[in-house]
Amino acid sequence: MLNKVNEWLNEQQISAAAYDADELLSHFIREMESGLAGDASSLAMIPAYVGAEGQVPAGTSVAVIDAGGTNLRICTAQFDETGAVALSDFSKQPMPGRDTEISAEAFYAVLADALEPLKDKFESIGFCFSYPSTILPDLDGRLLHWTKEIKIPELVGSLVGKGLIQTLEKRGITGKRVAILNDTVACLLAGLATGQTFNASSYIGFILGTGTNTAYVESNAKIKKLEGYLPEGSQVINVESGGFADFKRGAVDLKLDADSENPGGHVFEKCISGVYMGPITLELLQALSEQDVFSASGKTAILEMETLTTIHIDNLLADNGRETGELGTSTFSDADRDVMKTVFAAVVDRAALLTAVNLLAAVVKSGAGQDAERPVCINIDGSTYYKTCGMAEKVQGYLAPMLGKRGLHIRCIQVDDAPIVGAAIAGLTAG
Repeated sequence: MLNKVNEWLNEQQISAAAYDADELLSHFIREMESGLAGDASSLAMIPAYVGAEGQVPAGTSVAVIDAGGTNLRICTAQFDETGAVALSDFSKQPMPGRDTEISAEAFYAVLADALEPLKDKFESIGFCFSYPSTILPDLDGRLLHWTKEIKIPELVGSLVGKGLIQTLEKRGITGKRVAILNDTVACLLAGLATGQTFNASSYIGFILGTGTNTAYVESNAKIKKLEGYLPEGSQVINVESGGFADFKRGAVDLKLDADSENPGGHVFEKCISGVYMGPITLELLQALSEQDVFSASGKTAILEMETLTTIHIDNLLADNGRETGELGTSTFSDADRDVMKTVFAAVVDRAALLTAVNLLAAVVKSGAGQDAERPVCINIDGSTYYKTCGMAEKVQGYLAPMLGKRGLHIRCIQVDDAPIVGAAIAGLTAG
């Protein structure tokens, strides 16, 4: 029975075995190069206007703002000679504008209220702003649109850093500067202090959680989007890797995409990120119900299911004793559950292969990692990578031979509070 299921999964382009890793890598790098050249590409390849050279200054305090989907976190940060960071003056509150619509003035007032008592402790502000924005050469950011249900319409189209500085100046707080960056670039920079301790040759930031994205250091100065700016030296690039589209998808993938809120967009993310793996599995189980592999009660229940959370199916596969919802009830036989586990394991396995190719493409494009004594430092963040059953092990399992045959070397790390640490480094090293 399970052999039949695995054969069907391969036909649906769900099995990792249905993909050629070298072909995927070639397509990924081609899309990266097209995006850098300003040509049509599914990868935006957005310059972050920060580099990853030099030492992180020790002993200097910097203010940090982390504006995410749920919470607004503000603190001061200071690095010591070993690269360790100490966070002080920490405050946390719900992200303004999440529950009710507010004005731009009210938004900046919340930030200034938190920063004003700390005004003598910092000159620079590192601002991790996790919303779609165009980053400018002066490290300000223009908000394109809100996501995550934030309702501050007056801010759309404006320069976030400029607005903050103007608000501070109205309160007599002058001489401050701000660096805006997104969470994936912050993830890359968060690895800088640690990477310097083992002589890293380059840096990559990778997030695999509810969504996914990658940032890396591009050493090629010939980037069309950077014409007239930084003609020499390296540049951090926000890949927007969740948009990668030059790969094969099966009928179930296409259906899930067509039924999503943004058909045709972020199709790579829809194959590997946490918010989608449960829905993919449900679509597969419902399609598989036609293959006569479930008990009568199991088939009926599957066809009636409207949602399947990644957490429940992951707990079933992990057999960790945690909540599995309806999947753990007598409605399903043990044989039904074996099929479910097989399907979700394939979804995870494919996501792991695609993730490995994504990371390898960033390593290859960086031009670094050719010396075992100077590996590329990859800072990985996100609950899907670390908490999904088998994900991290599978990603590393796929990466090892692909790196080996190319003579490339990496070291993967995990930095706590990566958005805050990365924003702190941006504030200290930029400008």
